[in-house]
Order: sequence, then C-alpha cells, then structure tokens
Amino acid sequence: MRRDVFQAIADPTRREIIDMVARQSLNLNSVAERFDVSRPAISKHIKILTECGLIEIRQQGRERFCEARLDKLSEVSDWVAEYKKFWESKLDSLEIYLKELQTKNKKNVSRKRKPK
Repeated sequence: MRRDVFQAIADPTRREIIDMVARQSLNLNSVAERFDVSRPAISKHIKILTECGLIEIRQQGRERFCEARLDKLSEVSDWVAEYKKFWESKLDSLEIYLKELQTKNKKNVSRKRKPK
C-alpha cells in the first residue's frame, strides 16, 4: 500500500520518531528502546515512515540505521500554506467587520449620552 506524508505525521509516535532521526541517525534498536511499546509496533511505524519516504533504512554491517528524509514534508508545508492564505483572508474580513461594529457602537453610545 502506498502511503502519504499526511498519514505518516497523523500519529504522535511517528512524529516523535521523525524528530529523533532528524537529529541523528539511529539504529532500529535505539529507536525502539525510547518508546514504551512493543518492538513490532515500532517496526510498523518505521515501515509506514519508510513507505512514505520520510525515513530511509541504511544497512551498515549487521545494523540497520534510520535516516530522515525530510524533503517530503514540503508537501505538508505547501498544503498548510494554501489554507493559511484562506484563513488569513477570512480573519482579515472578520477584523474589518468587528471594527465596523465597534465604530457603530461608539456612535450609538455617544448619541444616547447627548442631552436633549
């Protein structure tokens, strides 16, 4: 099954694994011992990260090392950037509307205070 980056980062354990191997290359045992879950569970997380291209497994002697390949995270960044534009536009419109309401309220209050 082909997985995507969004599926990979959806899980907090996988995000933590990405963070760990982004700082330094770690062998599979080093990754697994940092979590309070079974080794097969960590292997499954690493498999998902490998399938979506965020981690590469490098064989060195008998050891297998996880190395981060973070360029795929640009897909997430691009997606977020599109929605950031959308929400900034909506929030700008809301700010303008709220300022208009405040101005109207100030005018109404000042009218009520004027003696007749």
